[in-house]
Amino acid sequence: MIPLIAFTPRLTLLAASRALLIAELDKPHYFPMLLGAAMPLHWPPGEYDEEAMRYFLEKLTAGGRDAAGWYAWYAILRAGAEVETNTLIGTGGFHGPPSPDGTAEIGFSIAEDWQGRGLGSELAAGLVAHAAQTGMVHQLVARTTPENVASQKILVQNGFEANDLDIEGYLHFGRPVEPAAPAQ
Repeated sequence: MIPLIAFTPRLTLLAASRALLIAELDKPHYFPMLLGAAMPLHWPPGEYDEEAMRYFLEKLTAGGRDAAGWYAWYAILRAGAEVETNTLIGTGGFHGPPSPDGTAEIGFSIAEDWQGRGLGSELAAGLVAHAAQTGMVHQLVARTTPENVASQKILVQNGFEANDLDIEGYLHFGRPVEPAAPAQ
């Protein structure tokens, strides 16, 4: 079983659950209470739209416990110097469990009002570290549009290298993942 919570210097990363996704989709007034965080002014961010939320809910429902931690993750800026209360600032995660060869795809998006503060890079670093901790991921891939310079910069800062442009116009990135050393 993989961990469903991770920490970076400023963020708590929380794996989406069926309950959180249902609240986010159908009972948005309960969602911040269940999450334990204030909402940003602009939610949802980027490509994390209702279609993505429903996809993640469908995958978590079908996959049960084995799917937990392999789809959406919420990025919460912890209360402290930057905010008075825990605040949801973005989302990220995986497009599913790793393939048999150990490849997993990541994605991330930061709410508009929180962009430009290094949080996207921190979120991506947390996802890379989480992938390493599972011991199941040997290669991470990501894709973005050529126009999305901010995402490209975040990927490069986290050790990804640009590979090629596909027929749909997406720029592909990849990086190897070394399994994390066991905690002592």
